[in-house]
Amino acid sequence: MDLRIFTEPQQGATYDTLLTVAKATEDLGFDAFFRSDHYLHMGGDGLPGPTDAWITLAGLARETKRIRLGTLMTAATFRLPGVLAIEVAQVDQMSGGRVELGIGAGWFEEEHKAYGIPFPKDKFSRLEEQLAIVTGLWETKPGDTFSYDGRHYQLENSPARAKPAQSRLPVLIGGFGASRTPKLAARYADEFNVPFGSIEDTERQFGRVRAAASEAGRSPDDLVYSNALVACVGANDAEVARRAAAIGREVDELKQNGLAGTPAEVVDRIGQFAAVGSQRIYFQILDLDDLDHLEMISSQVGSQLS
Repeated sequence: MDLRIFTEPQQGATYDTLLTVAKATEDLGFDAFFRSDHYLHMGGDGLPGPTDAWITLAGLARETKRIRLGTLMTAATFRLPGVLAIEVAQVDQMSGGRVELGIGAGWFEEEHKAYGIPFPKDKFSRLEEQLAIVTGLWETKPGDTFSYDGRHYQLENSPARAKPAQSRLPVLIGGFGASRTPKLAARYADEFNVPFGSIEDTERQFGRVRAAASEAGRSPDDLVYSNALVACVGANDAEVARRAAAIGREVDELKQNGLAGTPAEVVDRIGQFAAVGSQRIYFQILDLDDLDHLEMISSQVGSQLS
């Protein structure tokens, strides 16, 4: 079971805070540091303000040595696909080949309004075209050109540069869509992620993706299957309650919908997700100042799972 750290910096975090958490992620033996791609907070005041996902990851690429780096999920509405392909490839080069691209259609209309970003009605078809373009640019052989004539995007004789350092940069797709999302994952994804879903939802969605992969002539085992879940771990009930209060959540709700409780309880909960096919867990960490939380997860949860 791979264990990764996942942050939500739009809720209020400087680059320096994210760097501190990323270095702790590396030092404590986690597999990866991921962050959301949002520009507007969801609750609270969001101070000191947003940071850009790919600028952040570019900085972290130069400041870390081992951990994987990526997004859950980059919004397809934020960047043109040709620009996104260049940005991600460059950060991958800067990291020595440690980057993964999680990408989704985009959903938070208020942040688009707040920063003047168009919020189109037909977002899913744009995501489909973005995936075709980004992966197509990366897969184009040196010396060849890439063209694309889509409904939303057109590229003509692109030299298809820059290339990622990795021969195949992993692409993550996720969500709860019953039909189009599994088919898109079967075609483009290296990993499928269920965000904040129950065990029952996870099993159902993994099954849909595996079926879609088979229908597409691809082995379902080619994909990694993962979950992103809020974390609230404590040595005892009082510590769990303190950490829950710090992020404005209730313990009972966190235990039902996330990974909350003592290390033993969390290990058991992760085991339930593993039983339905989960291979990788993203611990959503909402209090980025509580580095002791990361240490506890590493030493008392991760040690049992390894």
